[in-house]
Amino acid sequence: MEEKQDPMDWNPKTEIGKKVKNKEITTIEEIFAAGRPILESQIVDILLPNLTEETLEIKTTQRMTDCGRKTQFRAIVLVGDGNSHVGIGIGKADETRPAIETAIKNAKKRITSIPLACGSWECGCGQKHTLPILVEGKNGSVSVTLKPASRGVGLAANEVVRKVLGMAGVKDIWSFSRGRTRNIYNSAMAVYNALESLNKIKWQGSWEQVGTVKQPEGEVSG
Repeated sequence: MEEKQDPMDWNPKTEIGKKVKNKEITTIEEIFAAGRPILESQIVDILLPNLTEETLEIKTTQRMTDCGRKTQFRAIVLVGDGNSHVGIGIGKADETRPAIETAIKNAKKRITSIPLACGSWECGCGQKHTLPILVEGKNGSVSVTLKPASRGVGLAANEVVRKVLGMAGVKDIWSFSRGRTRNIYNSAMAVYNALESLNKIKWQGSWEQVGTVKQPEGEVSG
């Protein structure tokens, strides 16, 4: 097997990359808070060293050129650390391995941070095991609804949705999918867009405060 290259050996070309290598930026949340894009995958390698990767799909694609029909491989890869960070990437190449490597780099550049909380009114445990509120996401013909669930429910979802949520660190969820869910890329991106929508909501305070106060016994919320 090839030795894994040390991320610190890379020569950064962007301002963010230089600050990360010089340890002026020590967490990826600092980059998200500044609203700056991640243009180099090595930034994520340094700030999130515990990322794991999973290939969701490898397909062959064909297109006509002046020299005839050209076949390429398309890979869809999911990356995450099981602790609020997840990304999805797609890559194409003439061979399988380069396609996967390209998809991994793209997934790292699209990494996002997901706020976890206890958003289920049935639970109120205050732990980070589900989402803070109900969210919806859409990509292509596929739309996905994710609803916070109490502890112990698990991931009540199809295989692709479970993989994306698992990589993000979500342990309990109710989900509902519509559209052509056999399309793996659209299904995965619909979940990603639903999770990413949490970062676009204006919220005063911390998501972690959601669900920390239990309702008095005998009272039922409307």
